[in-house]
Amino acid sequence: MVTVTGTLPADILSLKETSPPESTSETFAPLPENPWTRPVGEAALSTFSVDVDTASYSIVRRCLVEQGRLPPRDAVRLEELVNWFDWDYAPPAGADPFAVHLEAAACPWEPAHRLVRVALKGRVVEEAERPAANLVFLLDVSGSMDQPNKLPLVQRSLELLAGRLDARDRVSIVVYAGASGLVLPPTRGDDRAAIRAAVANLRAGGSTNGGAGIELAYRIAEENLIPGGINRVLLATDGDFNVGVTDPAALVSLVEEKAKSKVFLTALGFGMDNLKDATLERLADRGNGNYAYVDDLAEARKVLVEQGMSTLHAIAKDVKIQVEWNPAQVAGYRLLGYENRLLAAQDFADDAKDAGEIGAGHSVTAFYEVVPFGREVPGGAVDGLRYQRPAEGTGSLETLTVKLRWKEPEGEASTLREIPFVDAGGSFDGASGEFRFAAAVAEWALLLRGSRFAGSASLDA
Repeated sequence: MVTVTGTLPADILSLKETSPPESTSETFAPLPENPWTRPVGEAALSTFSVDVDTASYSIVRRCLVEQGRLPPRDAVRLEELVNWFDWDYAPPAGADPFAVHLEAAACPWEPAHRLVRVALKGRVVEEAERPAANLVFLLDVSGSMDQPNKLPLVQRSLELLAGRLDARDRVSIVVYAGASGLVLPPTRGDDRAAIRAAVANLRAGGSTNGGAGIELAYRIAEENLIPGGINRVLLATDGDFNVGVTDPAALVSLVEEKAKSKVFLTALGFGMDNLKDATLERLADRGNGNYAYVDDLAEARKVLVEQGMSTLHAIAKDVKIQVEWNPAQVAGYRLLGYENRLLAAQDFADDAKDAGEIGAGHSVTAFYEVVPFGREVPGGAVDGLRYQRPAEGTGSLETLTVKLRWKEPEGEASTLREIPFVDAGGSFDGASGEFRFAAAVAEWALLLRGSRFAGSASLDA
């Protein structure tokens, strides 16, 4: 399991959110929390896309450790804090690309409620067994990147990844600022001298024309496509696209269209004063990819080396989860996090609807807080309905059924799997260590957000 790095302030919650540096222009998309839902009719279905992004954890750590302030509430995406950790779930034993692990226990911040964990673990692929890689680095060398924690950190990060490549692989480097250009044509991965020389010669200056750079990067990737291989554009930027294709919607549409060429996208955010978090997250989501924020060399090593297979090698795409709740056992439920990954119930079976990818060895965790049947759902009761029969506490003992859909990385038709689950009513102390640790991370996220759903949550819990 990955350990937390850095020393946190003694009393985190005494810090103030309203103390960012005067010069900052970083932005985060509004993120209202999921409400309580009663499992009546179609509302008995909770549907969302998996999320393997981890950027929020690093942004939170930077705010707490380096800046001594609370992160903006909308920067705290609960699922990304939980999924930053490499949970020790068992990988699949059969042909499926991932294993499913379900567990429930008493909720630590609302003991009368239940906490249900839905977890996936991707198939592990050893380095020697991985496919050949066609990697195109798309690097922002605009003037805003001329800071020690931006372009110089990008250069050191690329050197780390280059050290893991070999003769099977091809590497290209595209840069963009006032103009876009190819500074390293497709080069064998074992030609480290050429790669390092191209990286060392990078210089920051000018304005950003991200749209033109993305088009060139995808063209290079498509021209050198490796059938069945790892074909990916890696975008490294602070996200400040201020010249050229500046409309975020246009950038997203461009990436979404290019993803159809079977070239996936990884977005790497750098810097702390100009980060356009929402833009990078949306680009990665629509580009069949992932988004990480690199605040130091240790995070670069984690994302690109230690978890390189998870970051770069997709084993399943358009992975969707739909949980069907049994109203005979559940009075209400609330999904923790994944607010910007929610899908309509009908989107689950729609193979044209885009969703997240899972990389080799990736672990994905989602929590639901659940009110057992017969207890009052927070938010108050409603008057009885004249034309609907209330659920009785009889019938199936199943608490829920988890349904999953996914596609092979180069496939177009999805596979369906269903797993029923019965909550045996176990205590929190009796839950697995992985469950308790992950629940503590989720509780921490609720506190950082100042969540109205935090109940008795405490850093001392």
